[in-house]
Amino acid sequence: MLANQRREKIKDLLKEDGSAKVISLARIFRVSEVTIRQDLEKLEKDGYIIREHGGAFLKSLEDSVRSFTLFNRENMDKKEVIGRVAAGYIDSGDTIILDSGSTTTEIARNLSGKKNLTVITNALNIALILGAEPGIEVIVTGGEFKPPTLSLTGQKAADFFEDLHVDKLFLATAGISLRSGLTYPGLSDIIVKKAMIDAADVKYLVADSTKIGKNSFASLGALSLIDYIITDAKIEKGSLQLFRDHQIEIIIAE
Repeated sequence: MLANQRREKIKDLLKEDGSAKVISLARIFRVSEVTIRQDLEKLEKDGYIIREHGGAFLKSLEDSVRSFTLFNRENMDKKEVIGRVAAGYIDSGDTIILDSGSTTTEIARNLSGKKNLTVITNALNIALILGAEPGIEVIVTGGEFKPPTLSLTGQKAADFFEDLHVDKLFLATAGISLRSGLTYPGLSDIIVKKAMIDAADVKYLVADSTKIGKNSFASLGALSLIDYIITDAKIEKGSLQLFRDHQIEIIIAE
């Protein structure tokens, strides 16, 4: 992996976890700690991070958490459309899981008026959006707090879903490809997302078109784990046809 590629992956990881240790990054990328320190020096010089002893953290992380806003706000026009369309697949009386993320947050914003709806989530911001909605019961997992995504993760979050059964899951992702499947920068999230999938009858993957063909370094598994992909109309025709050729159901949000 080239240095620029590695630094982009480090940035992706920090956008998920908020901070990272040099020793952990060296192990993940299979390079020396000296190399990782050089990467962090460059990212700090570019104004993206602040280095600390043994690691680094996102420069604007504290402000983001204090204002309770998600760190990643890219492609929000696409995510808003996906959120509105995905909410249309949720019926009053359903029990659903909403994964953490900016796209699933847009789903939550479109659930007003649903009746007898139960929402299980690991996202604290989603819990606050829906907590005061009449007719919606909100259940929050336990787990370790991840500042950039305002979410709970790790083994305790995963254990929460053991023996649960829900109608529908709306899952977020960082990358989608036929070859690598579903990929994520946050290693701690993999066990949580697997537990969510195991608990749901119908699995919807919600992802804007910029994530199609993109790979991160932690793999959840093949696309066969999910039933539907909801994405925006900017998906390339070649990618759309490729998914359909492999019998993958695509819902275009317009």
